[in-house]
Amino acid sequence: MKVERLYRVLREPHVTEKVTNLGEQSNQYAFKVDVSATKKEVKEAVEQIYEVKVKRVTTTNVKGKTVRSILRRIGTGRRNHWKKAYVRLQEGQRIDFSLEV
Repeated sequence: MKVERLYRVLREPHVTEKVTNLGEQSNQYAFKVDVSATKKEVKEAVEQIYEVKVKRVTTTNVKGKTVRSILRRIGTGRRNHWKKAYVRLQEGQRIDFSLEV
């Protein structure tokens, strides 16, 4: 896979309380990924970018929330749909998202 595609597949890490607990319990991490990305592409991208071995990838499509505006003339709108990938790493592997300043 080309380097340009690698960085288009993985948008950003998805860090929430639920994902943090999953990481501690079962060595899983979550990423926001491109809507057209496949499980195989996600696996290759994580392995090449973070230099770890991936055991399994699970994906889910997240529907955008409906939002209402305070201004009456605008009314309601919708946030974009996006795709989330849960990546389980092999034993002994770890990804560190801490920022080095």
